[in-house]
Amino acid sequence: MLVSLNPSRSDQIIGKVAKADRSWAEKAIQSAAQTFRSWSKTPAVQRAEYLLKGAATLRRRKHEFNAWLMLEAGKSRVEADADTAEAIDFLEYYARQMIALSGRGEKELIPLAGEHNELHYIPLGVGIVIPPWNFPLAIMAGMTTAAVVAGNTVVLKPSSQTPVIAAKFVELMYGCGLPSGVIQFAPGSGSEIGEYLVEHPLAQFVSFTGSRDVGVRIQELSARVAPGQIWLKRFVGELGGKDSILVDAEADLEAAARGIVASAFGYSGQKCSACSRAIVHQDVYETVLSRCKELTQALKVGDVTDMTVDTGPVIDRASFQKIMGYIDIAKGEGRIVTGGKALPLQGYFIEPTIVADAARDSRIMQEEIFGPVVAFASCKDFEEGLAMVNDSEYGLTGSVYSNNREHIARAKAEFHVGNLYINRKCTGAVVGVHPFGGFNMSGTDSKAGGPDYLLLFTQSKAISELL
Repeated sequence: MLVSLNPSRSDQIIGKVAKADRSWAEKAIQSAAQTFRSWSKTPAVQRAEYLLKGAATLRRRKHEFNAWLMLEAGKSRVEADADTAEAIDFLEYYARQMIALSGRGEKELIPLAGEHNELHYIPLGVGIVIPPWNFPLAIMAGMTTAAVVAGNTVVLKPSSQTPVIAAKFVELMYGCGLPSGVIQFAPGSGSEIGEYLVEHPLAQFVSFTGSRDVGVRIQELSARVAPGQIWLKRFVGELGGKDSILVDAEADLEAAARGIVASAFGYSGQKCSACSRAIVHQDVYETVLSRCKELTQALKVGDVTDMTVDTGPVIDRASFQKIMGYIDIAKGEGRIVTGGKALPLQGYFIEPTIVADAARDSRIMQEEIFGPVVAFASCKDFEEGLAMVNDSEYGLTGSVYSNNREHIARAKAEFHVGNLYINRKCTGAVVGVHPFGGFNMSGTDSKAGGPDYLLLFTQSKAISELL
C-alpha cells in the first residue's frame, strides 16, 4: 500500500493507493499489449476526441484538481492552478497535433510520375510512462496522453509521492469514455516494478521524467534486448537541470532580481527549470545580490492552504534532509546571505536560501539540489559569464538579462540549453509556445508541448504503389 502524505502537514494522510507487485505489472503490460491491437486501429480523430473531452472535463473540475495538487504535492494556489491549466493545454494541444499529423503524410512527399506514394505515422506499441512528482498532473497527463493519442497503449507508473492525483486523472479519462485497457495504472516502487516494466520484451518505448541518475539507469536498461524482443526500444527522457540566470552589466537589474527570485523559489525550487545558479557581472553583483535578498526575505513560506503564502514545503522527508545537507555544504563553499534554516512548522519547510560568492567548480554550483537554494557567483565580463553557464553537465533552461544586442546575439548562439529565455525568468514554459526539453544530461531534448513531440511515439511507414 502506498500512503500519500500532505507535505505541509506530515501527519495527514491524503490517500492510500494499492501498491503493484510484479504479478500486477505483468498483467498490466499483457493487457496493454492486447488492447493495442484494437486501439492502434482507432482513427486518429476519434483518439483525439477523448483528449478533448478530457480537457473539457478537467476544466470543469479545475478547482478540485487544484485542491489535490495543494494537498498532495504542496503547491501554492498559484502553482496548483498553473499545473492544472498546463494539463488542460497538453490535452488540447496534443489532440490537435494528432489530427494534423494524421493528414500530413502525402503533403511531405515529392510526387513521382507513375507512382502513388504515401507516408503514414503509425503507433509504436506498448509504452512505459514514468512521470515525476513535481508536476504530478501536467507532466503526467502530458506524457500519458501524448503516447495514447498517437495510438499506443501505456502502463503508467506514477510517482510514489503523488499517486492519488494520477489515479484521479486516470479515473477522469475513463469517465470520458476512453476504452478499457488503453491506460494501465500501475503504482509501485521503481525497484519492485519500474525496472521490470522497462526491461519487459513487450515494451516498445519508455517515457521518463525525473532525476539524472534514475534516467541514466532507465536508458541503460531499456537499451538491452530481452529474450523474445524484436525491436529496439525508444527512450524519451527529461532528466533535470542546473539552470543559470546570467545578468549582464547592461541590464534591467530590478527585472533581473525579480526573475532570479521567482525562478529560484517558485514551488520551493522543485522544478527542473528552476534557477539554481545566478551568474552576475562583477560591476552589478552586489546590487543584484542585495535586491534578491530583499525580495527573498519578503516571501512568506507556510501551509499552502493559507492563501497568503508565496511558497510551501518540499515534497517529503528525504528531500528535506537532502536539501538541508546541501545547505550545510554551502556554508563551507560560500556565504549564506539569507535563509539556510528549517522552519519550525509541522511539514517539510525550508527557508528560501541565497548563497553568495560560490566558486565555479563548487558542489553547490555543479550539483542539482532541487530545493529552495540558489548560488550566486560573479563574472568579470560577459564572455566569462557564458563560459560559466555552460560549465555544467546539464543543459535544460537558462536566462540572460541584458540590453546589449551584441551580447544577446552571442547568448542565442553560445548559451547551450534547450530553452533559453531573454530578459525573463527561466521557468514557466507554455505549451505550444515554449517546446520544452534540454541538452546534455538534461535528457533527449524531447521538446514536450512542441510540434515534434508526437513523432517520438510514432514510426513512419512509406507505401509506394506503381500506377
